[in-house]
Amino acid sequence: MTRCASVYTYTPLEINMASAAYTAIVERGKHGFGVFFPDVPGCVSAGDTEEEVFANAEEALSGHLAEMLRHGESLPPRSDDIPSDPEVDEYCRIQVRVELPGKAVRLNITMDEGLVAAIDRVATNRSSFLSEAARAALAARREAVNA
Repeated sequence: MTRCASVYTYTPLEINMASAAYTAIVERGKHGFGVFFPDVPGCVSAGDTEEEVFANAEEALSGHLAEMLRHGESLPPRSDDIPSDPEVDEYCRIQVRVELPGKAVRLNITMDEGLVAAIDRVATNRSSFLSEAARAALAARREAVNA
């Protein structure tokens, strides 16, 4: 097993209210990389490059955990020590942290009236629009930090 060329994301050691972190095992394949999460059965992804497989691992874990929660399932516990499997050609291990969906919180914010009017022209729901914009901005900032 080799070490991955770059550190992908900050990972807390525990699951807290808004995020979860799990170990991902990256395998080198004929045409790129595959990744799976031993603690999250069925959660897999792939990518042509190391950077792509890291990003795809985060997306796969986020979607998988969100679906589990949506269906009322509990999140699987995180293992601190995952033994090596001799049948797996392990390239490296990474810790992947994802944001979990949480309950809605009511906010009272102040915005420029022109900006509010522009939002109202393109969106049927201000809260959804602002939430999507915030998620996109946060993802862009994380991407810039990890670049």
